[in-house]
Amino acid sequence: MTEQPCPFCEINAGRSPATFIHEWADAFAITPLKPVVDGHTLIIPKSHVTDFADDPDVTGVTARRAAQLCRELDLVHANLITSRGVHATQSVTHLHLHLVPRAENDGLALPWYSGRGGKRVHS
Repeated sequence: MTEQPCPFCEINAGRSPATFIHEWADAFAITPLKPVVDGHTLIIPKSHVTDFADDPDVTGVTARRAAQLCRELDLVHANLITSRGVHATQSVTHLHLHLVPRAENDGLALPWYSGRGGKRVHS
């Protein structure tokens, strides 16, 4: 079975299109194919790491870029979300952070509801 090329590496190499929001020497920010709200942005390291636990230094730099972008965009309410593994909803095995602007009644299902004991989980 042939392994598919990493879509984020393809974007970084200029072989796949994307709507760029910002670019740094070590990361870039793009609009996802299916944004959940206006302003939803992916922050992606230029070096290929599988997920946030693969290389903590790259993860730290990428998170710093996301924080910088959040400030530049003056997002007062936002979530910064990443996943590790398919059971945690990771769909692309290249570290990426979702910066999601939030507003009252925006329809997104956070905070998470575990379904166990009827309690909401707040972070």
